[in-house]
Amino acid sequence: MISKLPRWVEYGSFILALVAGFVNAVGLLGFKHQSISHLSGTATLLGTGIVNTDFADFFHLIAVLFSFLIGAAISGYFLRGGALKLGRNYSSLLTLEAIFLFCSVYFLTRDSYLGHYLASAACGLQNALATTYSGAVLRTTHVTGIFTDLGIMLGEKFRGGSFDKRKALLFLIIITGFISGGAFGAYIFSMLGFNALFIPAGICIALALSYSAYAANSRRRQ
Repeated sequence: MISKLPRWVEYGSFILALVAGFVNAVGLLGFKHQSISHLSGTATLLGTGIVNTDFADFFHLIAVLFSFLIGAAISGYFLRGGALKLGRNYSSLLTLEAIFLFCSVYFLTRDSYLGHYLASAACGLQNALATTYSGAVLRTTHVTGIFTDLGIMLGEKFRGGSFDKRKALLFLIIITGFISGGAFGAYIFSMLGFNALFIPAGICIALALSYSAYAANSRRRQ
């Protein structure tokens, strides 16, 4: 239940959504105008590629989808169970996400598709990480489900049902983070190009260190 999650989850969700929005903005502006933090548009492009027999793009898009899947599988392997629990590998996985993003800059600045695949894997890893620690409630790399859930909540409220204010606030925080990340990413990309990805990578490192410090402090208090 969201109501039972620690209060700092809101802050972490905002930062992760900002990272995803940032990476996605760079993807839309620099990866042949393809989204990178979610796969709906990529899957659609894959379908149109089949019809248009554009085999180069077809196999590239398959690799993007597969990279996202691999990133999610990495989180799924190291994180077991859906409940938030201190002492798990969150900091290690955030560090790995940062490494993927750092490496993606190296390859993207050399016009290599491998950079796209690494960025996609980073987003898949993050989305599975968020899903795991929040009991499969949150997604931080896209907001379609968030808007859907908000709409359902509003419909239930109009029908006379209850309205979970904290849940709604958490969803709004994620939406705000994603949009802010997109704006920030577009602005920095206009100045630094693919080197802009150093910023979300650095944010992941900072978040990993913050989580490690928080977990260590919590263990000392027990």
